Amino acid sequence: MRQILFAGAIGLFLTLVGTPLLIKLLARKGYGQFIRDDGPRTHGSKKGTPTMGGIAFILATIIAYILAKVITGEEMRFSGILVLFLMAGMGLVGFLDDYIKIVKQRSLGLRAKAKMAGQLIVGIAFAVLSLQFADSSGNTPASTRLSFVEDFGWSIGPVLFCVWALFMILAMSNGVNLTDGLDGLATGASVMVFGAYTFIGLWQFQESCANADTLTNPSACFEVRDPLDLAVVASALMGACFGFLWWNTSPAKIFMGDTGSLALGGALAGLAICSRTEFLLAILGGLFVMITMSVVIQVGSFKMTGKRVFRMAPLQHHFELKGWSEVLVVVRFWIIQGMCVIVGLGLFYAGWAAKK
Repeated sequence: MRQILFAGAIGLFLTLVGTPLLIKLLARKGYGQFIRDDGPRTHGSKKGTPTMGGIAFILATIIAYILAKVITGEEMRFSGILVLFLMAGMGLVGFLDDYIKIVKQRSLGLRAKAKMAGQLIVGIAFAVLSLQFADSSGNTPASTRLSFVEDFGWSIGPVLFCVWALFMILAMSNGVNLTDGLDGLATGASVMVFGAYTFIGLWQFQESCANADTLTNPSACFEVRDPLDLAVVASALMGACFGFLWWNTSPAKIFMGDTGSLALGGALAGLAICSRTEFLLAILGGLFVMITMSVVIQVGSFKMTGKRVFRMAPLQHHFELKGWSEVLVVVRFWIIQGMCVIVGLGLFYAGWAAKK
């Protein structure tokens, strides 16, 4: 428990203090945000706002995790390290994309093939490594079985697992990226999901099959490797994003950029895979799914019928064009995300209780 508290507090402190320093550095170098010409007119004032702010919470999360371990004298575990690797690797791909957009003045950033190649390299490395490093009970950080609140069904094998893991990583990264269109929207939504995974990791640790001898009902235990470590990573991410939100909320002083959105999406997918809650992530991160689907529907409808379902996609811009203020959209979408987390945690608890 102390690890979790230290990680969250340190992550919060580092981004509260470090983000304004990053803002000054980025502003001095002129690393400002491009604004789409076809976007809502109210976004014109955002042009030039420092971006690549994801650097702040990526570094804060890694430092918070390490310091929490040093302070408490606990070992770093493979599951936590792998999630941090996935976060940092996806963040690096996003950083290169942001850097080319801003410094090289190329609006599309990395070429599509290069960006996809980077994501595939990081994702495949994570998937392969997550099936290694079995503990004394034979549990690896990930499992080749699919999962909701725990593993179910038969093994899909390592090859199909890699494909599935890549799908999750790319889907969540794109989901967070599409959600990151209004000040604080993606950051605030991510805080809630990371809070949920802090709870899930702690609960899985308390009800771990490794502690079966002390449990009142061993049949309801969780076969998850390093659940407490996953909770520490989630807490560090929650604290770091919370501190970043202070500067990212409307009117934003800094944007996370692809550096941040790809990193957060990777971290969410990594936590879901390693905690055996893969399908549950679709509910816990319901806002990201909803916004991604709005783009899929918009593109599909236009290609098939030549008509648009929404005034603009992603979904948050549709409501802006209907006359909602940016802050109103963000707060209402946060409420939706909060309800998704409540439902997701309720299903997680119900799944555990049903085994008793």
